[in-house]
Amino acid sequence: MAMLIRTILNEMIPQQMQNFISSKFFDLASRCLSSDFTFIIEERWQAVNNETFRAVEAYLPTRIGPSTDSLLIGSHEPLNPRSPPKQSIPVDCKIIDEFQGMHLEWTLRSIESKNYFPREKRYFRLSCKKSNRDRVMQSYFPHITRTAESILNKRDTLNIYTYDQESSMWESTVFKHPATFETLAMEPELKQSIMEDLDSFVTRKDFFEGVGRAWKRGYLLYGPPGTGKSSLVAAIANYLRYNIYDLQVQSARSDSDLRHILTSTTNRSILLIEDIDCSTKVAHDRTKIQDDQEDDNDQQPNRLSSTDPGVTLSGLLNFLDGLWSSCGDERIIIFTTNHKEKLDPALLRPGRMDVHVYMGYCSAAGFRKLAANYLGIKDHYSFATIENLLENVTVTPAEVAQQLMKSDEPEAVLQSFIQFLQMKRNEIQKQDGKQES
Repeated sequence: MAMLIRTILNEMIPQQMQNFISSKFFDLASRCLSSDFTFIIEERWQAVNNETFRAVEAYLPTRIGPSTDSLLIGSHEPLNPRSPPKQSIPVDCKIIDEFQGMHLEWTLRSIESKNYFPREKRYFRLSCKKSNRDRVMQSYFPHITRTAESILNKRDTLNIYTYDQESSMWESTVFKHPATFETLAMEPELKQSIMEDLDSFVTRKDFFEGVGRAWKRGYLLYGPPGTGKSSLVAAIANYLRYNIYDLQVQSARSDSDLRHILTSTTNRSILLIEDIDCSTKVAHDRTKIQDDQEDDNDQQPNRLSSTDPGVTLSGLLNFLDGLWSSCGDERIIIFTTNHKEKLDPALLRPGRMDVHVYMGYCSAAGFRKLAANYLGIKDHYSFATIENLLENVTVTPAEVAQQLMKSDEPEAVLQSFIQFLQMKRNEIQKQDGKQES
């Protein structure tokens, strides 16, 4: 009888359909009979970076042990080739972890896509016993998050990222800028106020949530070239231990591309847009642009008005404090410019650029800090002469640093610097005399 039924089924059901039914049956049976459970943690989650993935990525290198079957190692210390290499997790590496009596197996997987960006889709697989699933969710994952947070707070290296338009991905390199608040040639009061503002920001998550605002802070650094804007950015990164995402606005093809770029950054990071007045006209004051276009049209009536392709002012504003700005926590957004007056007023209001920091010419306090940094001296009989000259001569901290680097002999360097300042003063006096005549 069984033989008869099998013969009838073979004749009535195509072989391909039989194979499909068999495979589904065995899959169902294996799931029902298996005692294992698998968690999948993908790198992206609902259009943003998955913070759980990032936590696991920081946590797992601490669990490397004898059972680990492969390692990814490398060094980013070109000046110290004898330093021990850093360890990381390669694709398909298996990591075994034990937590509260649970046996847990981790594997990093990667899938390449030819049709979508990013090209590489990475995810972690975590295998455990089905009976431990709830304990993993309630105890193990919170443990990973706490451990990862501690690791990231104490990390000894930072990264700086640049956005690659062709691959639609952030690419990173190790960031090792020596600038700190201690070495900055700034007025002590201004330096202290910035540090206090940063300290207040990182500790007020509950406050931002309570008032219904995204946990972010916007800074505008403006002033002449060479006044230390980039050094201040580096000092902020080193002070907070935040990675830097250096964005060129023109690398975004459209407003939607800009949103994708924003959501691809991680929490606890700095988004830097340098020379916003030069990188794109979209940030310029609209009234001035309109006046300039009218002047151009008067001179060239047949010329078509030009507009920047890609990002719009509306898209940039939404990027700063619109709905999409809430996709992430604990972010610092820093703009730098040499010409604040060129920026559209809509960009400058609180909520977009909360703190405006003028980076001016070198002051007496700034000179003393540079002298301590470059010459190793805190006082000298020539300081009074130099400080009197600085009251009438405008020089940038970059110019001062260049003069102080000429020699290792403080006496010779300071006398040369006095001559440099006197020459600049004489040039100013000559120009003033010509204007009066």
